[in-house]
Amino acid sequence: MQYLLKMAKLVKFEHTIFSMPFIFVAMLVASHGWFGMRLFVLVVLAAVFARNFAMGVNRYLDRDIDIKNERTKDRVSVNGEVSPWQMQIFILLNALGFWVVTYFINQAVFVLAPFILLVLGGYSYFKRFSEYAHIVLGVSLGLAPIGGVLSVLGIVPAWSVFLAFGVVFWVSGFDILYSLQDMEFDKKEGLFSIPSRYGVNASLFLSGLFHILAVIFWFLFIVYTHLSLSAYIGWLVCAAFLYYEQKLVREDFRNIPRAFFDLNGYLGIIFLVGVIFALW
Repeated sequence: MQYLLKMAKLVKFEHTIFSMPFIFVAMLVASHGWFGMRLFVLVVLAAVFARNFAMGVNRYLDRDIDIKNERTKDRVSVNGEVSPWQMQIFILLNALGFWVVTYFINQAVFVLAPFILLVLGGYSYFKRFSEYAHIVLGVSLGLAPIGGVLSVLGIVPAWSVFLAFGVVFWVSGFDILYSLQDMEFDKKEGLFSIPSRYGVNASLFLSGLFHILAVIFWFLFIVYTHLSLSAYIGWLVCAAFLYYEQKLVREDFRNIPRAFFDLNGYLGIIFLVGVIFALW
């Protein structure tokens, strides 16, 4: 139990909520309602295993960086609370768990599982040689609704691509804002991020642009799925959240943790609730 608690702390298990609502949005629309308890349990397990794997790889590979950063030096991955071999076992078990669970979902998801793990694990490498790591992180979470619709239909319809692109630009936008905290550290260590390469003004502009694109793609998703008024209301609330997130960060960078964790945590849930009422 102590090991599990340490691992939950390592990967910040509570942040799994970021991508989970959009998986269910895709599944609910694909099935025109409830998709069954069996699939619900399997997809939740797959999502948890996938995120644990991704965060485990990220924390393991970033040990040499995190120990130098004042903001991250107390993470359990570098303060001695969790050893490297414990992280290796955790990564391996979650990769295996994800692959096994996808076998029981359907063949399409099972075949694509190694590719998904490759993308999820690749994010940590990108920031060492490319400032576009933010987009790779966005793609990692954007795969979540694609996996959701594949688990129900076994195909990827156009509307799910709009939903996924919305997630890609949403995540990329808030990750750029989050990286503003480490801008000077990244410059010093030769790490790649949009803030460290292009500065504050360009970062704020690109983050705002990405969030506008997220709102547009989610609008297209609602239009193509012919959802009713409550979906548009949820969409408007999400757009307002993104506007407020941008406003908070522009006022004071000390608001970044609040904007990142609080607003983004609620956003997916609000979007999901709007879709549920629309289908109902």
